[in-house]
Amino acid sequence: METKKNSLIINCSPVKNGATAEIVSIVSDSLSGSFNVKSICIDDYSFAFCRGCRACHKTAECVQHDDISSIIAEFENADIVICVSPSYWADIPGQFKAFIDRCTPWCNTHEPHSVLGGSRNGYAIAQRTGPGMKECERIIQSIEHFYGHMEIKACGHLGLCSIEYKEDVAPRKDEILDFCSRIINEN
Repeated sequence: METKKNSLIINCSPVKNGATAEIVSIVSDSLSGSFNVKSICIDDYSFAFCRGCRACHKTAECVQHDDISSIIAEFENADIVICVSPSYWADIPGQFKAFIDRCTPWCNTHEPHSVLGGSRNGYAIAQRTGPGMKECERIIQSIEHFYGHMEIKACGHLGLCSIEYKEDVAPRKDEILDFCSRIINEN
């Protein structure tokens, strides 16, 4: 019997019950038959901003000890990572950006650096209230840039415009499910 792969779905929003959380719920439910699914919200973790001290450039470890290690443990356990992000001023929310900044010990642009064990595929879903896709593309670029430096293979993305409230997600459910089918078929 084949063992199910592990998927990690991240609500990159500090809002635990809004439109982004609704998208995370649809993705989690859709993937649960094919993968072991773990969903987390960035706001469930407590961590400080990066200090910019660059100590990790010499040691591959952060001088701060907080919940970053718990989030990284979730990444290490995952075969598939899906970041679901709303637009905050045309980019990812500050809480998620602060997390990315704290991942510098795992960033492959300096030596030494820590490495996530194994390989994993990454997907991005961007959601915004306005009608233009350009903002979603910027969010996707931020997430995929992060994936690249974490040596997570960026495998696909979905942009969803004109979604402000949880109720706005229902009419887009088929799009989300189609994207999930793609993830299942590719993994």
